[in-house]
Amino acid sequence: MDKRVAVIIVTFNASKYLGELFSSLQKLNYPRDKFEIVVVDNASTDDTWENLKSQISNLKKNGLQATSYKLQANSGFVGGNNIGLQYAIENNFDYAYMLNQDTVVDSNFLNEVVRVAERDEKISAVQSLLLLYDKKDIINGYGNQIHYLGLAYAGGNGKKVSSFKFQVSGQEITYPSGAGVLLRCETLKRIGLLNPDLFMYHEDVDLGWRMWLAGYKVMLAPQSIVYHKYEFSRSIRKYYFMERNRLIVVFENYKIGTLAIIFPALFIMEVMLFPYTFLVSGFWKEKLKAYIYFFKPDSWKRIFEARKKIQSLRRISDREIMKKFVGVVEFQEKTNPLVKYVFNPIFYIYLKAIRIIVVW
Repeated sequence: MDKRVAVIIVTFNASKYLGELFSSLQKLNYPRDKFEIVVVDNASTDDTWENLKSQISNLKKNGLQATSYKLQANSGFVGGNNIGLQYAIENNFDYAYMLNQDTVVDSNFLNEVVRVAERDEKISAVQSLLLLYDKKDIINGYGNQIHYLGLAYAGGNGKKVSSFKFQVSGQEITYPSGAGVLLRCETLKRIGLLNPDLFMYHEDVDLGWRMWLAGYKVMLAPQSIVYHKYEFSRSIRKYYFMERNRLIVVFENYKIGTLAIIFPALFIMEVMLFPYTFLVSGFWKEKLKAYIYFFKPDSWKRIFEARKKIQSLRRISDREIMKKFVGVVEFQEKTNPLVKYVFNPIFYIYLKAIRIIVVW
């Protein structure tokens, strides 16, 4: 393995995770002069920074390369990772690997993602197989799914590894999880980094979508194992960004004609979910806040500027990209009868119709 890789870790109040994560990184069998650990701390308010300094000192004593940044304000998952990605590009790394703070890696994980990426220069993102840390035979994500209305979820979450037959050589996925993914730096130079307007959530959806549109491939490396200390979150702040960002991604990546065709479905979905959002979930204020974002002229200015670049790089049609999307939502953490018995059947049929109508 002669390809240089920057392993990027963005931290925020991560002190409890660092010991085991950095211990696993010290055991990597990838050539030590070919990878560097780049840590960006997002203005943690606990003792993360002091812990990081100690961990990085230990890395260097053991012959590993490491760089760290301490930010004065929280720039979100997107801002922190973009600093690391820019560092990788400016320092002529071949690849950058985005790794969550709450993970533990297998000693061979980096070799395997690079091996799959090197099969084809069009492969621009390779996700590791994410397994649950406390249930190592259970999948957290083998590659993620995009619903054609902008919703997204992890494929295989909660299911046993043994129930799947993965291709050792790698297999195509719709988009990679930002929790553990290798990115080709040359591709990032061309299509851009993570969308800075998203702050957090859906940034990986957007990146995978843009890569496919520009003619690149997104893959899973099933023998690259990352254990994720995953915890499902229903935080109010998360709900705002997920609701706002899924619409931003849809508005920026589809062609205008496709947007016109899916608009009725988008509208119907909002009407159907209205009672749940306002009466059951308790997140109605965040939902309104997400709507308000789209009534600001500056918001649309940024959306149109992003659209212009994305569409100029487009190499495949919406007809082709729609084949990769799904018409049902499978959120494994919590079953919603409205989604299962009403939402999914209606919008699955709608997708079937769209695939016939969209010829561009």
